[in-house]
Amino acid sequence: MKKEVTIKPVSLGIKPTPLYKLDNLSQAYNTNIYIKRDDMIGVSLGGNKVRKLEYLLGDARAKGCDTVITTGAAQSNHVMLTLACASKLGMAGIGVLSNSGVKEFKGNLILDELFGGTIHFSNSRDQEEIMAEMTALAADLTKQDKRPYIIPMGGSNSLGVLGYVEAAEEIFAQGKEMGVTFNHIFSTVGSGGTYAGLVIGAGLHSPDTLVTGIEVSDAPFPEIVAQLITDTLPLLGTNDYPAEFKQRYISNVGKGYGVSDEHTVEAIKELAGLEGILLDPVYTGKTFSKMLDMIREGQFTSDDHILFLHTGGAGALFAVDMGLEV
Repeated sequence: MKKEVTIKPVSLGIKPTPLYKLDNLSQAYNTNIYIKRDDMIGVSLGGNKVRKLEYLLGDARAKGCDTVITTGAAQSNHVMLTLACASKLGMAGIGVLSNSGVKEFKGNLILDELFGGTIHFSNSRDQEEIMAEMTALAADLTKQDKRPYIIPMGGSNSLGVLGYVEAAEEIFAQGKEMGVTFNHIFSTVGSGGTYAGLVIGAGLHSPDTLVTGIEVSDAPFPEIVAQLITDTLPLLGTNDYPAEFKQRYISNVGKGYGVSDEHTVEAIKELAGLEGILLDPVYTGKTFSKMLDMIREGQFTSDDHILFLHTGGAGALFAVDMGLEV
């Protein structure tokens, strides 16, 4: 069945975001390593959620909503960027934060305040319970003649996924301009939406590209992503889908979600020292660390072209204890 996308996204980010080769790192590892800088998308400290929010807030605006409610951990990049984008569109933003992560007033919690958002802390970490809290909050707002719009954790639903289907098309167009075909793309898997969009986009535009998702929590991502792909495909208005999508999942939870570890910190320091680029200890640092491990193990050759997606998250550098000493 063919169905056209009816959601008109709003313009929030500056695109295309930069994509270039990491020359010093490539030389150090004798392979070709590139970076896609979605941390430079132009809203707040940047990050992948902006692309998702263009579709989600486009839907909210089309429905006449004036308040956005979403959720995440205490230092959630998604919540912070949702509040930033909502304020840019003249909408009220509310974050219902789970009982996990650094809850002290630092990092992204400071940014939440700067963007004029309202923060509620839940006593739960269970997403179903938190969704029930958001639903009840939306009902109360409706009684006050507000028009609330609920966005799931990470902006990861079919509309949010469209943002990264679009990003994948952008990636391969940039590669073509550079005369490069990416054999591999590495992305963090935190709630599944970004990864699902990349997998679909690679399948449509570069079927030989393997998309590797580095899992930073213990959620059942193969099932989550499979459902997201199933929900998103009918929105794309084309039946030209590959029979199979090239994808794989590798866990790098380490000491736990949101918990830094020495190996991740060393990878963060390596990229900062060689290329002047900052990663975070919760998402991108763990993904980058695992990618470097695989390169050291000889899983790639000097002929491979490897792309690392930088999904943002710098706020965590100023909240999560990384064990650094002055």
